[in-house]
Amino acid sequence: MKPMLALLALLASTAILFGQDKPEQNKTEPNKTAQTKAAPSKNPVTDTVREMLPRQQKNLIAAVEEMPADKFGYSPTPAQMTFGHMVLHMTMSNIELCSKVGSMPPPPLRPAPETDKDRLLAALTRSFLYCEAALNKVDDSKLGDPVELYGGRQGTVAFALFALTSDWADHYSAAAMYLRLNGLLPPTAQPKK
Repeated sequence: MKPMLALLALLASTAILFGQDKPEQNKTEPNKTAQTKAAPSKNPVTDTVREMLPRQQKNLIAAVEEMPADKFGYSPTPAQMTFGHMVLHMTMSNIELCSKVGSMPPPPLRPAPETDKDRLLAALTRSFLYCEAALNKVDDSKLGDPVELYGGRQGTVAFALFALTSDWADHYSAAAMYLRLNGLLPPTAQPKK
């Protein structure tokens, strides 16, 4: 029971952290959300991951769109992957983890060169659509179900969900670093339009 409580606490804190992009309400208006109590979720963990997906999708896709096509071969050091390879990695991670949580076969992949911005961006976009479909197939009753993870390691659906949300944050952080090293602002650092 303690691991499940820790899981719920971690997801709740992650949801709070990533949900802070809403503008502040006008202080003179009554807080409408405080007046209407939402019914408790029957699937708080999986609902939270589903709520996180649109924001992470928007930010990751915007970061890839921001990088100029001629910089997809860029890597900060020879030991690091190129930006294009990182986009491919994001796509593969989405597909791998979402196929596990949704018990869905992975979609067929069309390999794209790591320097082909348009094809890599399209593949990343499709991977998020696939994740959305996969996440719609899972609920909290399946969190303890076993799944095979990377390298044949065994885990649970809950572990795959945590890995998925962690990957989104990690991938955005890395993309933001690559953008900044090229004199560009990541989407969440750009001035509001």
